[in-house]
Amino acid sequence: MTIKVAELFAGVGGFRLGLEGYRNADHPELDMPAAGPFETIWANQWEPPGTDGKQFAWRCYEQHFGEGSCVNEDINKVLDDYEAGEIDIPDVDMVVGGFPCQDYSVAKPLSAARGIEGKKGVLWWDIYRFLHLKEPKYVLLENVDRLLKSPATQRGRDFAIILSCMADLGYSVEWHVVNSGEYGFDQRRKRVYVFAELTSSNWDLAARAREGVMARAFPVAEPDSISEFEIQHDPYDITQHFDLAGKKSPFCSVGVMQDFKVLTFDAAEKYEGKLGALGNVLVPEGEVPAEFYIPDEKLESWKYLKGGKREERVNKKTGFKYFYSEGSMAFPDSLEKPSRTILTGEGGIGASRFKHVVEIDGKYRRLVPDELDQLQGFPKGWTNTGMSDGRRAFCMGNALVVDVPHRIGVEIAREANAD
Repeated sequence: MTIKVAELFAGVGGFRLGLEGYRNADHPELDMPAAGPFETIWANQWEPPGTDGKQFAWRCYEQHFGEGSCVNEDINKVLDDYEAGEIDIPDVDMVVGGFPCQDYSVAKPLSAARGIEGKKGVLWWDIYRFLHLKEPKYVLLENVDRLLKSPATQRGRDFAIILSCMADLGYSVEWHVVNSGEYGFDQRRKRVYVFAELTSSNWDLAARAREGVMARAFPVAEPDSISEFEIQHDPYDITQHFDLAGKKSPFCSVGVMQDFKVLTFDAAEKYEGKLGALGNVLVPEGEVPAEFYIPDEKLESWKYLKGGKREERVNKKTGFKYFYSEGSMAFPDSLEKPSRTILTGEGGIGASRFKHVVEIDGKYRRLVPDELDQLQGFPKGWTNTGMSDGRRAFCMGNALVVDVPHRIGVEIAREANAD
């Protein structure tokens, strides 16, 4: 049975690649098979004016998957047009997407006529609306792990709102914080993945946490302790009252939820395979443009930014003096270990604390876009679709490690076959 997928906030297609697989023409040994019988039949990608008006990610997506494969319009307007009967969105079995970590607080109480209403422009509410309208059986979402403990004034409130919304729609939920570098991939990238399923089965929460889709895809060790509690049914109540002390989120790195009941715990990764390494993705020297090498006279600037420091500084506006301190970072980056997390500011020739620098035969250089593509698990050259090197780096900083949804997809397909 084909699992029909809608990809929201599609970027350059990481979820789609992970689920449907790809062929690597230059290195067939790196082909990624399909995770299962997944077929993406609808996608949406839109960058609002002021962020990326030229829609580079969408253009990359369409160049690889075909003209008309991705709707390039604000998802909120798309859903308005769908509800007005002006456009069609096909029925799907599964929705996937990565979305920003924002303030998810509910602006109004629960309304019988309209349901939950959140702040305008917050993309979670578009996901909730899409799920309400299309009722897919499966959902797979990705976000920064900060989602589990935001905001600072009400730790965990935002995730509690999401779980309450899911339960309101009838979904049961699993989540894992996955650090890709701890499971054999070439980049350390810690993100929370949320899997949800419309199911009539009554879950044994403890068993599901250890044996469910997420646990099979990314096993963890036995936890030292487990926490169980129930979240409020009304997201407005959560907005007003959840964890007002705001000291520590009740949500841990692993958890499950069904019928508003939560079981959660922290646990170490359980992986015994070979670890990945930054050196695995380096391209031959002949493929590195000259501008990616750091001139000798610029090395001190890089070393200063990467180094530890404690120095007196002065606020330019107030004249207030203070001491600024930060620890040192590896310089150059190790080729024998998984890389640090790619950020959106990875491009550009300027010295930076956070950009990757490697040393090859005594020469220091930044990572080229083809290497950034591969650190995220995309085929080499995936973002080479006419955009600048800086824009390619930005797209990869916003992307996900393709192998992670691939592994989860394998287990979702098994779940679907078992139903």
